Amino acid sequence: MTHVNRRNFLKALGAGGLVLMSGISTRSWGANANVVIVGGGTGGATAAKYLKLADPSINITLIEKNPSYYTCYMSNEVLSGERTLDSLQFGYDALKKRGITVVQAEVTAIDATARVVKTTAGNFSYDRCIVAPGIDYRYETVAGYSATVAEQIPHAWKAGPQTTLLRSQLEAMPNGGTFVLVAPPNPYRCPPAPYERASQVANYFKKYKPNSKVIILDPKTSFTKQPLFEEAWMKLYGYGSNNALIEWVAGADKGVVSLDAATKSVTTVGGQTLSAGVLNLIPAQKAGALAFTAGLTDASGWCPVGFASFESTLYENIHVIGDACIANPLPKSGFAANSEAKACALAVAALLNGREPGRTSFSNGCYSIVGDGYAMSIVALYRLSADRQIIETIPNSGGTSPIAASDEDHLIDVQYAYSWYNNFTRDVFL
Repeated sequence: MTHVNRRNFLKALGAGGLVLMSGISTRSWGANANVVIVGGGTGGATAAKYLKLADPSINITLIEKNPSYYTCYMSNEVLSGERTLDSLQFGYDALKKRGITVVQAEVTAIDATARVVKTTAGNFSYDRCIVAPGIDYRYETVAGYSATVAEQIPHAWKAGPQTTLLRSQLEAMPNGGTFVLVAPPNPYRCPPAPYERASQVANYFKKYKPNSKVIILDPKTSFTKQPLFEEAWMKLYGYGSNNALIEWVAGADKGVVSLDAATKSVTTVGGQTLSAGVLNLIPAQKAGALAFTAGLTDASGWCPVGFASFESTLYENIHVIGDACIANPLPKSGFAANSEAKACALAVAALLNGREPGRTSFSNGCYSIVGDGYAMSIVALYRLSADRQIIETIPNSGGTSPIAASDEDHLIDVQYAYSWYNNFTRDVFL
């Protein structure tokens, strides 16, 4: 795919142009059926909206414990000061206007036998339940780390108070300090995000604290879009030189095994201890806590699903979408969650009418803004296999920004990144 075609395709995807939704029907299929959707993030909100579009007669209840949602995508710009946290905030009024019941409550259990979702605001019966529980953290993999310690040494892997805390720590750090970012092992939410974060922090240091440095401790030996990131780091931040603003320290022996919060230091598998002016430890991840409570996870800590409808392979009539589900090769990303949610919405509408879900396609797109006027992008297309057993990458589809792209191309990708964000969040929440 050429750079121009890839860019135009990303524009279409940013507007919510998923192929499988192009022929959506508004006729009533599952009249008066009840669908309860748990989780109001990207996946849950998309599923609610597109299920209502697919069949307006379905009674849809969206349960979310928070009054609004902050997108993780674009939150790295809060750390560099290029964006405010409030600019990432979205509410649910538009979904309510579509006839979706939105309940602010915490889900305490899902009774798969009785088909009831139990919450702090009462119980809700369902014919089908869609669960988008997001992620949780494996704090136990790093001695000395916990949810409590994370309020002091933030991971900021969910946009909100920890994002602003990490930003304030960067602002308070003296010029000449070191920002240590501990990248997580696979799989985790948004594969390129740690490296975009390092770039955004380096951009802040370059402007305001030029004697400071970013060190990435990484248990992986490669990462997504690595050649593009390294090209950008060399051009913008002197990567590979003696005065580099970013240093990537990678290998299995660089995985972090312990944390001393008092000294802001970490110790690696190889026995190296590294202290930081600001420490950002992103732990290993797993499905959100509700997925475990509801018994939707397997030994991997994630939720196995059937790909034709994202129905759990462990419980009937419960579908799991978003970061929590196992949907390889789709990554754990907001874009993929949106794509999965649309597929799930059409499948649930069909199932409530006694029909088999159609064979669907999926997409994922991602922009990474790495400095002033500099971004790169990637897009990939997928489809349900003919036997409906796996999701497969469509051959010769998708692409990335080219190596050695022009300054104009990088600037255009920045402009498209912002346009993508505006169009994408409109597709999800409005």
